[in-house]
Amino acid sequence: MGPHPAVAAIRLAVRRVLHDVLTEHTETNEHSARLERTLSHAAAAPSGSHLPGRSALPADEPLVLVACSGGADSMALASALAFEARKLSVRAGGVTVDHGLQDGSDLRAAEVAARLGSLGLDPVESITVHVGREGGPEAAARDARYAALDDAAERHGAAAVLLGHTRDDQAETVLLGLARGSGTRSLSGMAAVSGAAGRYRRPFLQLDRQTARKACMVQSLPVWDDPHNADPAYTRSRLRHEGLPALEKALGKGVVEALARTAQLSRDDADALDTWAADADASVRDDSGRLECAKLYALPPAVRRRVLRRAVIEAGAPAGSLFARHVEEVDRLITGWRGQGAINLPGRVEARRQGGRLVIRQG
Repeated sequence: MGPHPAVAAIRLAVRRVLHDVLTEHTETNEHSARLERTLSHAAAAPSGSHLPGRSALPADEPLVLVACSGGADSMALASALAFEARKLSVRAGGVTVDHGLQDGSDLRAAEVAARLGSLGLDPVESITVHVGREGGPEAAARDARYAALDDAAERHGAAAVLLGHTRDDQAETVLLGLARGSGTRSLSGMAAVSGAAGRYRRPFLQLDRQTARKACMVQSLPVWDDPHNADPAYTRSRLRHEGLPALEKALGKGVVEALARTAQLSRDDADALDTWAADADASVRDDSGRLECAKLYALPPAVRRRVLRRAVIEAGAPAGSLFARHVEEVDRLITGWRGQGAINLPGRVEARRQGGRLVIRQG
């Protein structure tokens, strides 16, 4: 008799991701082997020839880490990773992050680390972070968490870090993006693969939260329900416990699935528009690289605004602080020019129109 359907579903999702990681790792190994052969031949070059520095070949088995808070989603993910890694040529480890925002959080982090170890994961690490205030409590905690995960991945040489975001999380992210009015990219939600070199993988984006919880229950996995997830002081918590249930009551079941589907469709559109904008960027600049207003005006609005956003970020504006309203203000220098002055943007960047050119630079 096979595993419970919920357990089978989470294992299949993780297995697919691990196969992707292994394929990429094999390709990296093959490339590194070719480079090693090239360097060996080059070593016989005449004295004084410049040789590129050698880099160590990747380990035979890639390391995959799971980020685990101790909640049902990440515990289900950790158990599936531990099970599947034993069947494949993959080393599996785990990381839990203590944000220090609740009394006893250090003890809970130690408990989670112990649970990960009991699943057979190695290495296992508990990391304490300091959460600042920039961007609000939720954004600050997220930034601190990802910085810790990036650091752990670098130190351990991990090929990937698995995150337990589910289809429900995706639906919430789409609604939050819709509320901000941030455009197609915001509506595209979370990517299945993201981060530097595709470090972060989200196997559960096609699975609902109940499947993960059920998988924990039938495997007798202890889980911790973070009280912040039910605290109405947090926007996502209000959306989860009030907003989405109200939408389902008004519109019927299937809202979560529809929002997740919207995320994928929006991501496909946003990717295509981003590619178009990248190609168009060079065509709207003069010989000295300055943006020409007349050529920008001729672009479709969705493409033009992407070109402008890229230019503002390249000038030094933090991407996370640059909102749609900022880009719209810059866009009006192109489409609604009436002699207005410079536009002040995040990161001390300013944009102004001068002699038919758009000048974007840090003040």
